[in-house]
Amino acid sequence: MSLLIVGTVAFDSIETPFGKAEKTVGGAATYIALSASAFTRKLGIVSVVGDDFPMTAIDEFHKRGIDTSGLQIERGKKSFYWSGRYHTDMNSRETLITELNVLADFQPVVPQSFRSADFLMLGNLTPAVQQQVMSQMTKRPKLIVMDTMDYWMKSMPRELAETISRVDVLTINDEEARLLSGEYSLVRAAQKIMKMGPKYLIIKKGEHGALLFYDKKVFFAPALPLEEVFDPTGAGDSFAGGFIGYLDKTNDTSFDNMKRAIIFGSAIASFCVEKFGILRLLELSAADLEERVQEFIDLVQFDISLE
Repeated sequence: MSLLIVGTVAFDSIETPFGKAEKTVGGAATYIALSASAFTRKLGIVSVVGDDFPMTAIDEFHKRGIDTSGLQIERGKKSFYWSGRYHTDMNSRETLITELNVLADFQPVVPQSFRSADFLMLGNLTPAVQQQVMSQMTKRPKLIVMDTMDYWMKSMPRELAETISRVDVLTINDEEARLLSGEYSLVRAAQKIMKMGPKYLIIKKGEHGALLFYDKKVFFAPALPLEEVFDPTGAGDSFAGGFIGYLDKTNDTSFDNMKRAIIFGSAIASFCVEKFGILRLLELSAADLEERVQEFIDLVQFDISLE
């Protein structure tokens, strides 16, 4: 096992200005794993579902080389469920329903074959669960990437700070960066957050791209302008999956290669939003991805003379 992904595998009901999708397969680990599988077939997930979760979805994981031996299936219980509505600008949403179900008592068990993984992606879960996973690894991975959210910043600041101190890369959005640091300037926010432990910080800005911070270096990757965005759900997790999947494929954790990984992550995320849920990720081909990455390259390439 080369890449271990921990996060939710769940059901989502989504409403956007373009329509509705009822009880579609979602969850952070789902989006991350499907996106990472575009680059590597040596990956596994650790998560939990109820016996209401469809075997057809698990079969889709297997088709893409995703090892599900770390996916716990709780008999007689229901999977985690989230329902939300996006507003017209697609940047803001309201949560309508959250049912923790099996996630309420989730105790992660990392299979023995996963415990020496080179890369570890900690999807958005409680800081305690993220720490439990790290403590089960038999060796420290080459790179630990962590995602989190404002809820943990407000409700479990001490536990979150301890978890952040143990990772290499933290990925959060711009609002979360400001909340975590208490700084409005994202440059100052990044400086404060990196003092908490991570060497690298990725600040996601949705349709405005992403920033990668390392030491005193900053890299900006734009988001590709799209004609239509049907569903932003999972875009951030798809970005993270593309990012760490590319790093796993290349086995290169340098800052320069992380810049390339940011572009690949952004390309995957741009596909995710084109259809509801995971539908577009299931259709994605290598040719699609290559063409989209070239669009990103064309977007930022230019000739200029300073004479």
